[in-house]
Amino acid sequence: MSAEFGGRTGRQGKLSQWLRGRRPKEAAGDDAGREALLLAAAAAGLPLAPAAHPAPGYRCSCDRVGCPTPARHPVSFAWQTQSTTDRAQIERWARHQPQANFITATGMVHDVLDVPLEAGLEALERLLDSGIDVGPVAESDDGRLLFFTLTRGTPEDEDEWWPCELDCHPETMDEHPGLRWHCRGSYVLVPPARLPGDQRVHWIRGPEHPLPDPLTLLEVLTDACARHIGEQSDHDTSGAWPLRH
Repeated sequence: MSAEFGGRTGRQGKLSQWLRGRRPKEAAGDDAGREALLLAAAAAGLPLAPAAHPAPGYRCSCDRVGCPTPARHPVSFAWQTQSTTDRAQIERWARHQPQANFITATGMVHDVLDVPLEAGLEALERLLDSGIDVGPVAESDDGRLLFFTLTRGTPEDEDEWWPCELDCHPETMDEHPGLRWHCRGSYVLVPPARLPGDQRVHWIRGPEHPLPDPLTLLEVLTDACARHIGEQSDHDTSGAWPLRH
């Protein structure tokens, strides 16, 4: 695949196009299509719960003034116990809350390795080239790639992982620069989801792909993240463009 895509920038652009050609069909504005994607995620074992949605003016549908994570958080404080794969319940939620996004609670059945988009695309190409099984992958239009994996549960050494809310970015950790590991006590938006500014979260590899062990992906992902962060730092030092946060 690498030879076909040529240089790094062009390769990533073509990889992105290639992946989008394989993206599960998402019927924008189609309630039936939205419901089918949510049910497919639940059927794959991802526990779901309703979340907020965008409101006019880059605001959130919740009542919180200056919400720090607009359209990205659950609507109920009981989201961990509320999260379910029950088809009937998800159908009720989807039909009674047609604008709602949905989150999937991590650390129960699955974890999510959440990386910068450019690093994620590079890693995804390497993983596919190496014949490593890659599970579901979602792309967020705000510049993140989400790799869905089996959960690690509760490791004996709890320093091996960290719970990560959407507004907590453990990007200063030298071992995993730029990577957020969503596990016990965390959640991510599940496609299809809408973000402020007409951005979306969508599958590029759907939930029909089996969940892999996270450790089979971790080395490639962290290597790509370290290179991505290093390149950003180099460009920032040279004045080519500012470091993004």
